[in-house]
Amino acid sequence: MAAQTLKAYGIDLADFSAYCENRDIMPENADGEDVRLYIGDMSLEGKAALSVNRALSALRGFYRYLVRFGCRKDNPTETLRNIKAPKTLPAFLWEDEMGEFASLPQKESILWSARDEALIMAIYSAGLRISEALSLKLGDMEHDCRGARVIGKGDKERAVFFSQEGRVAILSYLPERAAKLKKDKTVDELFISMRGRPLSTAGAEWIIGEYAKRSKNHQNIHPHSLRHSFATHLMNGGCDIRVVQELLGHKSLSTTQVYTHTNIERLKDVYRNAHPHA
Repeated sequence: MAAQTLKAYGIDLADFSAYCENRDIMPENADGEDVRLYIGDMSLEGKAALSVNRALSALRGFYRYLVRFGCRKDNPTETLRNIKAPKTLPAFLWEDEMGEFASLPQKESILWSARDEALIMAIYSAGLRISEALSLKLGDMEHDCRGARVIGKGDKERAVFFSQEGRVAILSYLPERAAKLKKDKTVDELFISMRGRPLSTAGAEWIIGEYAKRSKNHQNIHPHSLRHSFATHLMNGGCDIRVVQELLGHKSLSTTQVYTHTNIERLKDVYRNAHPHA
């Protein structure tokens, strides 16, 4: 399980513990009605469906643990179902918009143009999660930078491939990276900061956010938008959904199916613009 997920579950369990304390209940003794009321309160507070369902997942795991080790006989979450989350299309860029965005580091130098362009193109052309991009090491890369091996969610390894533009951007960045590190051989991560340390998630998000501010009406673009764009463009190009699933490293096909909705929205736009009575 990812470190961020574990941290989120810890926060959820601490919040539930505080809720139980206010009701003079020990969390390990709570019943189904107590959990139902807690979930109901989260909804009334305006918490997003995904946040509520994540908290419920954390509680399911907590009570499974208690039952497994004989601390209680029943699991009060067994009859509780996730609340329905509204379907929202992920933010993404169309093909021409992505081309404009990827070229920004050459025009709008913020900190390190070569590194920034390589980062954007690596995430987009291989459909990487930001955590996967930042964990890439030189040893994970193919010698010609046409692809790499990444470790995704659930410690699942998969092969990814870089486009020709992505490969060129990475190859152009590598000499500058080497010059920045000079004799320091302790840093093996592909993407590094101006100080020669592994680039952090916050740093990468800031970089892409700064370019988003300079793009044409795409201020809401973030690292995951580049991954969404990768999947959308493959689907628009007729790529089989199961191939897209494999390239993204999705465990479930249902996770990938959101991009079919994106494709349908594009078809609707084309129809509205082309049909005389639409």
